[in-house]
Amino acid sequence: MDERLIKSKARVQKHGEVFTPKWLVKKMLDVPEIKAATDNLYQTFLEPAAGEGAFLVEILKRKLIMVKDSYNNSLAMYENYSLLALSTIYGIELLEDNLASCQDHLYDIYEDFYRTQADQHGGRFKTKVRESARTIIEANIVQGDFLKRETNLGAPVVFSEWTPIQMKAGDTFITVQRTEYSLDEIYDQVDKIPGALVDSQASPAFEQLSLFDVFEPVSEPGDQEPNQYYSPVRISDVYRLEMETRDE
Repeated sequence: MDERLIKSKARVQKHGEVFTPKWLVKKMLDVPEIKAATDNLYQTFLEPAAGEGAFLVEILKRKLIMVKDSYNNSLAMYENYSLLALSTIYGIELLEDNLASCQDHLYDIYEDFYRTQADQHGGRFKTKVRESARTIIEANIVQGDFLKRETNLGAPVVFSEWTPIQMKAGDTFITVQRTEYSLDEIYDQVDKIPGALVDSQASPAFEQLSLFDVFEPVSEPGDQEPNQYYSPVRISDVYRLEMETRDE
């Protein structure tokens, strides 16, 4: 079946929307520098015009294959490292329908890989892992205009950084600290206190690899009470959105 590259002429004229064919996506990701990055557990990617996720889906597939091959001594290890790999993928998309499709495509890929590994390990497909995957995707793949650095409601574009805490080689379980960054804060290289929300207090931004250049990272909005911070949690529990109050 022919691959659809446009949804309508009107969308092309209004938004310049043309999807990248899969063969070209794969060819671009096979460029040695980018291919090496997709094999790196910690390397982050940002797609500033995510569309329905053509690039991000292929990047996630490659990262999950790497996790399967290198961090798969047990199902628990696969769960933790696959979620960490997922947490390194970011995207901004202007159009709401594309955003929903992109999020769904990433989740479907994650779930397919997870089901396969659960079957191979003779283990159980855990709801909390699925919910944490969905939480990460919704925090990392967001609606907005990359150039204006704001959403269609005029709010800041916000991502989340998921930083492993005291992680050692061979660990099965991974604890992460979630910290929010607005796109403006990323550009300005604002330092933030670990766990801070946007408009809260201030940890270093992380290195972000765009598909074509080196960029820097991320966070996601929230109307929280003053002095509220994300609590460090196991990465399979991030769906709980656990918060804590800290003294200034």
